[in-house]
Amino acid sequence: MTARSAKAASPRPARRPSTGRPPRGGRVLGGPRRLYVQAKRAWDRPLTAYYLVLGGSLLLIVLGLVMVYSASQIKALQYGLAPSYFFRKQLLAAVLGGGLMLVAARMPVRLHRMLAYPLLAGSVFLMCLVQVPGIGVAVNGNQNWLNLGGAFQMQPSEFGKLALVLWGADLLARKHDKKLLAQWKHLLVPLIPVAFLLLGLIMLGGDMGTAVILTAVLFGLLWLAGAPTRLFVGVLSVAGVVAALLIKTSANRMSRLACIGATDPGPSDQCWQAVHGIYALASGGFFGSGLGASMEKWGELPEPHTDFIFAIAGEELGLAGTLSVLALFAALGYAGIRVAGRTEDPFVRYAAGGVTTWIMVQAMINIGAVLGLLPIAGVPLPLFSFGGSALLPTMFAVGLLIAFARDEPAARAALAMRQPVFGRKPAGVRWKSMRRRVKKRPSGER
Repeated sequence: MTARSAKAASPRPARRPSTGRPPRGGRVLGGPRRLYVQAKRAWDRPLTAYYLVLGGSLLLIVLGLVMVYSASQIKALQYGLAPSYFFRKQLLAAVLGGGLMLVAARMPVRLHRMLAYPLLAGSVFLMCLVQVPGIGVAVNGNQNWLNLGGAFQMQPSEFGKLALVLWGADLLARKHDKKLLAQWKHLLVPLIPVAFLLLGLIMLGGDMGTAVILTAVLFGLLWLAGAPTRLFVGVLSVAGVVAALLIKTSANRMSRLACIGATDPGPSDQCWQAVHGIYALASGGFFGSGLGASMEKWGELPEPHTDFIFAIAGEELGLAGTLSVLALFAALGYAGIRVAGRTEDPFVRYAAGGVTTWIMVQAMINIGAVLGLLPIAGVPLPLFSFGGSALLPTMFAVGLLIAFARDEPAARAALAMRQPVFGRKPAGVRWKSMRRRVKKRPSGER
């Protein structure tokens, strides 16, 4: 036998079993791609929206408490109060709001729908009380507060936002089930008249900022309900004309409109607040001057712990801090859109979309005013600014998003497989990981 035939007759060496690892030459190119695939897979997990809503909202609340304490000390001393006065009130509101958020997150959807009509009726009643002399209180020229005794006040229009979201979502869901939303009269009535009632009560007190947010919630509900483009544009045009008339007939609103993009306070200092908000942001740099080291809060910037707390955050935490706040709001908005887009329940879709529209539009109006891109509307930054009346309903609305994110079938299955933190384990079951349960084997078996 020749050497060639012997070589041909010899068996081929066995192929090495695959280990699942990429070849050495492809590790450099496969590394970023593998990370991208893993990140995309993690982003598409069932509990992503749940964690984004819960984590993003809690981080905003905690960071807001820190900034309220830092921004309000000088203002409290100017009023002859303890430096931590506003912080203590905000902390109390956050604790109460945490209870509301937990209750809302644990309530079934059926109970959320049952709250719609009582909450709407209560909000309308309280907003009517605001206009009663001796009961309603005017703050900064707006008659939209109720005195609860002592240092506690309440703004019923903040609860009107939550009432419109729940009631509007329940109304549209009922009509969706009866297949009535294809008719424009069922789409508009009674949603538009009730929304105009709330807007009228708000505008009686002169609070146009809250009215704009309520209008945005109304348009969000109409958009989610599938309103025809011509109907949507028609309602939007009517609202734009009414808003233009309200601005034109008010010297205060016209002066605020003139301060958009201002770099000088003006001869009568009418743009003082807007300009000093820009000064605060500009002096912060990338990492800020340090927590508590703001100069603008020493009497230069009005409302440093409420409407313009974002400017103080920019001065003390810098661009890095403000971008972090924007990223948290972006994560919260994405999670709300994801919850609304993945559900099959029409009420959940409308309510989640309404809450997301409310929080995102209010954040854009507040931040846009601080940046000089929008007129100052006098609305707080959600979950961040001082104000218990704004924090309580907003935290309840966040609890709604958490409940809706938990209610997805895939999310329920994923939560059911998690190891319980409190309580007893099921009998005969030994938890081996977050995802797998292993039956306990008999004694002596291997």
